[in-house]
Amino acid sequence: MTTASGGRPAAAAGPPPAHVVALSLIRPVWRGLPRGALLTGAALGLLLAGSSRTVEGPPDPWLCLNLLRAAALAFALGLAFLLDDPARHTTATAPTRRPVRTGLRLGIGVPVMAVCWTAALFLVPAKGRPPVGAITLEAAVVMVLALASALLAVRYSQSTEPGITISAVLVGVFFAAALLLPERWELFVGPSDPHWDDAHRRWAGVLVVAVLTGARSLAEPLRRRRTTVLAHR
Repeated sequence: MTTASGGRPAAAAGPPPAHVVALSLIRPVWRGLPRGALLTGAALGLLLAGSSRTVEGPPDPWLCLNLLRAAALAFALGLAFLLDDPARHTTATAPTRRPVRTGLRLGIGVPVMAVCWTAALFLVPAKGRPPVGAITLEAAVVMVLALASALLAVRYSQSTEPGITISAVLVGVFFAAALLLPERWELFVGPSDPHWDDAHRRWAGVLVVAVLTGARSLAEPLRRRRTTVLAHR
């Protein structure tokens, strides 16, 4: 037995602190990110926001509002691929728990899209820019919905790359909400609409539900029940 000075047994080395483990995982997690999808979503969103400056004449507030909404959707589509991992099942027995690895992916991807959203706001002319707090709430809801959907897919399915399905569903839900919701539940209204504040209270409610759903889905994925068929001789 190894002893410390004075002949006393040395204390057994415990597991490394959580922050040390997290720091050591940043590089491999970064290498495993779907950077192409993230960069495509970011570039498309910035391009949409920047296109508001190509229109001749004074800025159109309604156009600027909808371009920002489209930019938020583009950023969300990039985030829908954030948890895609072709090696997901081969890392199921890794010593580091999946919530830690997932948290690192979120910790890298979310700030990047937050910076992109800030840049998108500044790309829109100030005279045409909608109320920043309200439109940022809308963007946050769309992006959190994408992340919550990805977390649900990882927890409850065996899909290694659910991003394509999530992005298709997200686009469908986005346009269905914009076109099919009755007036009393309408979400996509303009700043001059008398229901602007009511609509954003509904946006806030959706955000709370999406955050809670995503947080609940951060746990380890559920294992499928396996049925063993015994052959009778």
